Amino acid sequence: MTIGTKMVRDDRTARQIFEDVMANPARTKFGFGEKLAIVNVDFQNAYTRIDEFKTAYETDPRQIEYANTISRLARERGMPVIWTHVAYMDDASDAGVWGTRTDTPDSLQNIKYGSRRHAFDDRCEIDPDKDAIYTKRMPSAFFETPLQSLLVWHKVDTLVITGGSTSGCIRATAVDSLSRGYRTIVPIETCADKHESYHFANLTDLQLKYADVEPVQTVIDWLEAR
Repeated sequence: MTIGTKMVRDDRTARQIFEDVMANPARTKFGFGEKLAIVNVDFQNAYTRIDEFKTAYETDPRQIEYANTISRLARERGMPVIWTHVAYMDDASDAGVWGTRTDTPDSLQNIKYGSRRHAFDDRCEIDPDKDAIYTKRMPSAFFETPLQSLLVWHKVDTLVITGGSTSGCIRATAVDSLSRGYRTIVPIETCADKHESYHFANLTDLQLKYADVEPVQTVIDWLEAR
């Protein structure tokens, strides 16, 4: 009797593995609950303006447009919309050990409050009267932010997570979301990363373990039916 197997090795790319996983129609989904929240993670210039910053990345050029669309639909239906971005104190003393690996103008801990890198991309359609805006310091949108309290108050049972990077803050937020008992959905076109290997490998992992990885149209259709 075979008890286990060795780690699989093959010649497929991360994209091909993702496509094969997504092509499995029998895969059970968590699905939508009764009320969702949109968590838009780090749509700030440091990570979106590929014409300005080395730290920026782009996967789907319509990423922000899609995030705006589902955020608007959720907002119109009285469902929470949250935007996060990253920034640190002038001396970076709040960056912790995460800020010790490099120290260049492009380093994470050198994103300062009020800077161009900290500011949201002006393509983002944020409603300051209705949307929650949080500054975070670590990968997960839950870590040391009021997000959990907001979701409990609004009786949210489903999180839709957008932004970047897929392999960093999206993954971390999705794992924390599932760990807190939320149905978790990651719309494919709304996430971005530096390299397609990181992007598709992490989408695969999310789909297999922590979230429903879906086309953004699935989220649009669900919201429009409300």
